[in-house]
Amino acid sequence: MILEAAESRFARDSYDDVGMRDIAGDAGVDPALIVRYFGSKEGLFRAALDHCHEGSTLFEGDRETFATRIAHEIVYGTKSPKKMQGLQMILRSISSARAMEVVQQQSCERFMNPLAAWIGGDHAAVSARMAAALMMGMTVSKEVTGGLALTEAECRSLEQRLARLLQDIIDGA
Repeated sequence: MILEAAESRFARDSYDDVGMRDIAGDAGVDPALIVRYFGSKEGLFRAALDHCHEGSTLFEGDRETFATRIAHEIVYGTKSPKKMQGLQMILRSISSARAMEVVQQQSCERFMNPLAAWIGGDHAAVSARMAAALMMGMTVSKEVTGGLALTEAECRSLEQRLARLLQDIIDGA
């Protein structure tokens, strides 16, 4: 209950405008309980960001099929309320130096660094940044605009082209 109340609050209001008492009231608990489980507002924000992350299958499967799997998910995957809530939390809290520090740290620890390690090689960090930019850009664009608004033939073309680009990035081509 606490995490769901926190996610909702942080998605609606900026990090600096959200108080522990607000979240406690929304969850119907004493603020001391939040401190007991999460330590601080920052700890609760971290946990809420983690909770919005649905668990990626990014690194599952063969490296050779990576781009095909990701491109298919980007083009044909369904809209995710949790993913949007996480994005809203990040965007609403962008003006808070403390919240952005948490977001940046978690993004590196939970996404960029594992992606670079998985890619491997001399240019892994560069490839990870390029692949992440392409994946995030396409995903955010799709979420923000409410879909792709493409014909089935255009979706297939987008999926194929996106897969080629991603695979080239991962393979260092």
